[in-house]
Amino acid sequence: MNNIFLLLAGLAVILLFLRWREPRMLYFPDRDMLPAPAGVADVWLTTADGVRIHGWWLPAPQAPVTILFLHGNAGNISHRTEKLEMLRALCVNTLIIDYRGYGQSAGTPNEPGTYADARAAYDYLTTTLNREPRTVVVYGESLGAAIAVELATRVPVGGVILEEPFTSVGDMAQKMFPFLPVRWLVRNKYETIRKIDRINAPLLIFHSPTDEIIPYRHGQRLFAAAREPKQFVALRGGHNDAFLVSADIYRAALRDFLARLTR
Repeated sequence: MNNIFLLLAGLAVILLFLRWREPRMLYFPDRDMLPAPAGVADVWLTTADGVRIHGWWLPAPQAPVTILFLHGNAGNISHRTEKLEMLRALCVNTLIIDYRGYGQSAGTPNEPGTYADARAAYDYLTTTLNREPRTVVVYGESLGAAIAVELATRVPVGGVILEEPFTSVGDMAQKMFPFLPVRWLVRNKYETIRKIDRINAPLLIFHSPTDEIIPYRHGQRLFAAAREPKQFVALRGGHNDAFLVSADIYRAALRDFLARLTR
C-alpha cells in the first residue's frame, strides 16, 4: 500500500510540474529583432484586452488578396523574411504580427491572448484598411495554424492556409509523454481538430511526411475533418524548412490556390 501511495504521489508531482512548465514548453518567443526587409511598414495594434502588439505590413500595388500571416511558436516575425519574400513575389499584401510576448509586442502569450491578437490584426485589415473580408486569406504555420482556424470560425475570410498544423496541444503532449495522462491537463488546448469543420472558406494544407516535430498524420486528420473545397499538398523537408526544400511545389500550390480565390 505504501508503495502504491508513493507511486501515485510521485506521478502527481510530475504532472503538476509539467502543468507548471506548460507555457515554457509551448511558447518560445524571441525579443531580438533582425533587420526588416525593404518596403516594410511597422504596424502597432491594441487588442480587445488592451495589449499592444507589433506587426509588419508588406503592401503590393493593386494586389487582389491580403494575407494575414500567423507564425509558429518560436522566434518572431523577423525570422520569417524568406517566407515573406516568397509571398511578396506572388503580388499579395501581407500583414504579419507578433503575438503578445514575441518580438516587440507587449504581454505574455496564452491561448485566448493569441486569439485576441489575431482578431486585432483581422479588424485592422477589414476596418482600418477597409479590406473586404472575402479578399483576406488567413495563413497559419504550426501553432499559427491553430490560431488561424480559430479566427476563421469567428469571422468571414476568403481562404485559409495551414502549414504543418497539429490537431491539438493535447495530442502533441501525449506524443511527448505517452505514459502520462497529460492530454487532460493542458491549459492551452488549441483544439483545431474540434473546430476545422466549421470553416466556411477554401482550405489549403501543407505538410511534410518527414516533419520531425508535428506528425504527418495530424495534417491528414485535419484535412479529413475539414469541409470542401479543400486541398492537401505534401512537401519535402523538415518542420521548419519544408517550404524551402519544396520551394517549387510550395510556390506553385500557393499561386494556384490564390488565383482560384480571385476568379
